[in-house]
Amino acid sequence: MKKPILKSALFCASVLSLGVFASPGFAADVGACLITKTDTNPFFVKMKEGATAKAKELGVNLKAYAGKIDGDNESQVSAIESCIADGAKGILLVPSDSKAIVDSVKKARAAGILVIALDTPLEPIDAADATFATDNFKAGELIGQWAQATLGDKAKEAKIAYLDLNPSQPTVDVLRDQGFMSGFGISKIANPTKIQDWGDARNVCHDVTNGNEEGGRSAMENCLQKDPMINVVYTINEPAAAGAYEALKAVGREKDVLLVSVDGGCPGVKNVAEGVIGATSQQYPLKMAAMGIEAIKKFADSGEKPKPTEGKAFFDTGATLVTDKPASGVESIDTKKGKDLCWG
Repeated sequence: MKKPILKSALFCASVLSLGVFASPGFAADVGACLITKTDTNPFFVKMKEGATAKAKELGVNLKAYAGKIDGDNESQVSAIESCIADGAKGILLVPSDSKAIVDSVKKARAAGILVIALDTPLEPIDAADATFATDNFKAGELIGQWAQATLGDKAKEAKIAYLDLNPSQPTVDVLRDQGFMSGFGISKIANPTKIQDWGDARNVCHDVTNGNEEGGRSAMENCLQKDPMINVVYTINEPAAAGAYEALKAVGREKDVLLVSVDGGCPGVKNVAEGVIGATSQQYPLKMAAMGIEAIKKFADSGEKPKPTEGKAFFDTGATLVTDKPASGVESIDTKKGKDLCWG
């Protein structure tokens, strides 16, 4: 009789070591996985917080996985394999490589698992059962509109640097980049599905940041070497913007360059308030992750899959422009309101 008890104790210990979140006394009927790009970016930290809280509320057993760095597709593939082996009912996935992960997603769906992409759509978008995300094109468009309106007639002679994410160009990267171009009034976009588009003379530099401060600093330094007179800088996110600002400050250009970004995390909103960033598009990671857990529970209970926002291929979780320097014709909130809604 002692051996089964020992096995049971070992099993419980192994489950706890994997980081399972569940309501007390709840049988392991509904399992879910959250797979993010990293576990250090405040955006994904908040996403995990939202998923964990909602899983506890609904009695869902949640396991969380993350890549080692942004772009780490291999770790995400391994995580999906683990979720399939565990018999999870649903997977919430923020893909590091929105193309390379598709085959693994197909395996999960073939196993009867609901796969919801968070923040970053897969390529193609219908490779997932659903996508809960910011309208990333709109987020980029908002900061592009603000930058154009702020510059006025000078926008026609702007020299723009784009500090993007990584060489694999995941959909979130392309959408924000091209959204900014659209908002800024750049219509000569030869290929709207790719970055590194040189259809307009105002686009003087594209570089990658891996979405972190060090990468932002390095990319900004590279772009300044290409053209020291850059006066507008688009960044994929606020950590990259912080790094870009440091590079600009090092050459005395921090006050005469318009810097815009996307995320709306508390450090980023603080940087807007302090004048480091001119404007940012705020998104809501806790909301999209919590809604994802709700969708998995509903699917487990009824087999019903979530539907997209009317007129879109995904469920839009919203984006709001945050700035203390509002521009005519561009709807925005100030940093006081932004701080009430921020995360991280």
